[in-house]
Amino acid sequence: MEGREDPYPRYRRLREISPLVRADDGALVVTRHADCVAVTRDPRLGHMPSHMIDFVSPGWRDHPALRQLFTSILTMNPPDHTRLRRLISSSFTARRVQALRPRIAEMVGDLLVRMSGEVDFIEAFAFPLPVNVIGELLGVPEPDRAQFQGLVRDWTQVLEIITPEVLATADPAATTIREYLSGLAAERRRKPADDLISALVLAEEDGDKLTDDELLTMAGLLFAAGFETTTNLLGNGLVALLRNPDQLALLRKDSGLAPGAVEELLRYDSPVQLLSRVAWDDVEIAGVRISGGERIVAYLGAGNRDPERFPDPDRLDLTRSDNAPLSFGGGIHYCVGAPLARLEAQIALPALVTHFPELAFVGEPEQRDSLAIRGYTKIPISAA
Repeated sequence: MEGREDPYPRYRRLREISPLVRADDGALVVTRHADCVAVTRDPRLGHMPSHMIDFVSPGWRDHPALRQLFTSILTMNPPDHTRLRRLISSSFTARRVQALRPRIAEMVGDLLVRMSGEVDFIEAFAFPLPVNVIGELLGVPEPDRAQFQGLVRDWTQVLEIITPEVLATADPAATTIREYLSGLAAERRRKPADDLISALVLAEEDGDKLTDDELLTMAGLLFAAGFETTTNLLGNGLVALLRNPDQLALLRKDSGLAPGAVEELLRYDSPVQLLSRVAWDDVEIAGVRISGGERIVAYLGAGNRDPERFPDPDRLDLTRSDNAPLSFGGGIHYCVGAPLARLEAQIALPALVTHFPELAFVGEPEQRDSLAIRGYTKIPISAA
């Protein structure tokens, strides 16, 4: 657990030992920025093929929570990934994301007004905001959104760990989410609206359309991935700011720093710490020949602290220039929801530190026991 609370000294040690090391499970691990970039962008590296998933998680097709995950664009390779990405990108546009700005600001304001005294930041703000934003984007009516907070939390446990106990909670949650989205999609087919579900229903390119299963899987994934990334970006970001009061004061003084500040917070303590790829063919990474079929793990959190790329990388600097964090991956698998996560944080964090001039911890934040996803289960603060 100690290494998970603060993995960065261990990342530094790994970089010093070798650019590429073999983990106990046989995977090859890279920690340098340049090597992480290579892993995310090399077309000869892809996601785990279905036969390997069958080996790692036998019987996954019998579990709704895993079926939703392993048949989604999150784990696909070309040409299936290329086709779905093209159709989804035609609907999940920059214009649609930016159109949410006023509504996100309104949601942020409402949540801040409700916060008073000693509260858990995750429960009071960092969790409900992204769930409501995703609900707004998809077209989920406001009265229906509250139910998704618990459902999404239960389902997304499988993004980190898969056990019979987790599946016993995650499977019914995934089923409930899918059944709700199925009803919503059917309604939008009858009567389209200005929302992403309607856009996905109508999305078509060269005669190709999303199947019902693909549409529901994608909508469910947006709930899961949108929640995980943004909740942890907000939580990690707040903890970093409170532990670096000089940087918090900069953001409080000048909200115009928000875009660069969010990039620096993503770099400094990334919500996604690692990603895994499989080599389709023999390939060279970090000067080492890797055989086809081997698994490679890129530690994005380590690459974000590589001194060869970021001077004084362990220092939080909201004015840092030439900042390009690895946190959303890269190449053809670059996170489609990255612009939305960034927008939420750019609006929320300056508003938070401005609204509460005496914002402070009232207890030690509780780190989630997680390797790939970095975040907090509880952040006790005084909202004053």
